[in-house]
Amino acid sequence: MDQLIVEFDKALRTLFAPARTVRPVPGGDMPDTLLSDAQREHVAGLMRVNHCGEICAQALYQGQAIMSRDASVRRELEQASNEETEHLAWTEQRIAELGGRKSLLNPLWYGGSLALGMLAGRLGDRWNLGFLAETERQVEAHLGGHLDQLPAEDQKSRETIRQMKIDEARHADTAIGLGAQELPGPVKAAMKIMARVMTTTSYRV
Repeated sequence: MDQLIVEFDKALRTLFAPARTVRPVPGGDMPDTLLSDAQREHVAGLMRVNHCGEICAQALYQGQAIMSRDASVRRELEQASNEETEHLAWTEQRIAELGGRKSLLNPLWYGGSLALGMLAGRLGDRWNLGFLAETERQVEAHLGGHLDQLPAEDQKSRETIRQMKIDEARHADTAIGLGAQELPGPVKAAMKIMARVMTTTSYRV
């Protein structure tokens, strides 16, 4: 029962409490660039997608850690989760600066990601780590796409996304170093389809 309360508290904090960061916000000391209304709305939408992705990451890591049998794997999942919490704080701040809002569907995505993380963890730690590595690879590629979409003058958002991309690549490398199992092609393809649905929806809602 105690563990259930702790995990429920994590979910509430992720979804409804302001996220905190230990590291300075990348680009936080840079002045805001004057953007057109259309540019501002577009960047806010991109940041909303990234924030939603971090909500999903928190739930995935939580589900995977719950089911993991290996203490060292759980520690790595918790460390990655802490950095993803910082990403939450960074994207929250940037969304607010742009006058945007977070996705209304975050609770739905959190619940689905938690279930998926628990399923991955149930399959064993090598598959659990493989799922983590592939998730981070896809997120890294997704963030690279956002760097290409940002207005050239918006260096503030660019710095935040660039550091997030670096962190995600490191998480993938860590999972591989711990013995991650390469996922089958159809599983990778299914993950990409699910990610596309999430990103397309959260950009607008």
